[in-house]
Amino acid sequence: MTWQLNAVDFQADDASQSFSDYVHKTGFGVLTNHPINPQLIADVYAEWEAFFHDERRFDYAFDPVSHDGYIPFDKSETAKGAAKKDLKEFFHLYLHGRYPAMLSDKTRTLMTQMIDVASTLLGWLEENTPKEIRAHFSMPLSEMIKNSPRTLFRILYYPPLTGHEEPNAVRAAAHGDINLLTLLPAATADGLQALGKDGQWHTVPTDPKYLIVNVGDMLEECAKGYYFSSIHRVINPEGEAAKQARLSSPLFLHARPEVRLSDQHSAASYWAERQKELGLDRA
Repeated sequence: MTWQLNAVDFQADDASQSFSDYVHKTGFGVLTNHPINPQLIADVYAEWEAFFHDERRFDYAFDPVSHDGYIPFDKSETAKGAAKKDLKEFFHLYLHGRYPAMLSDKTRTLMTQMIDVASTLLGWLEENTPKEIRAHFSMPLSEMIKNSPRTLFRILYYPPLTGHEEPNAVRAAAHGDINLLTLLPAATADGLQALGKDGQWHTVPTDPKYLIVNVGDMLEECAKGYYFSSIHRVINPEGEAAKQARLSSPLFLHARPEVRLSDQHSAASYWAERQKELGLDRA
């Protein structure tokens, strides 16, 4: 089922209210007419596709302490509650972390631009959150991410399927994100689906003009469920599409570690809990 998303014009006078209302209802939002150049996104994907075919990628092996670097296919994460590892490999990039020497500076530029957009979106959400919910925030939402060392740009590569995958293994099993907000430029191929309140999986359309946004667990925690963390997955393609790779580049907006999300959790304690669940504390 294709999800008829109501794309919000980022430049519209009512964008703040429209975006916030839609995110509250669905956990997802879609922006169009946003300030990120689609050509920059395409260039970044092209550079990373070359990276994932370059033997030098192993020089940037994932560091479980700094949490940056390359995770190969055989060490991919296992979604919370899933039995099989996802069919993907990926790179964790932080603004302060290691950066592959074979890349231009375009990825850093894209990441910085996306953080700027995200700060605006968090401001919109806070502005339109009911006062009784907003009273639980330990600080303005957009302040939570300022200079956060945990905000992560993850570049994902889903290789073509071979037909020899483990039974029931999928490109990305159903999961919610741990962070405040996730920003996702259009991927290079279809496959992303979101679970609606109707209990049905809805295909999120791939269109270069869209910027997809979804709520993460941290925002649900500090908003007492007013914004809910949306469950999503990436399904395996079939037919000719199965022979094609897929690249995706979500930006995970994290609060600074010391930020209080609730009486129960700081951002640091929440983050550490999820890394153990994913197995990335020992990758």
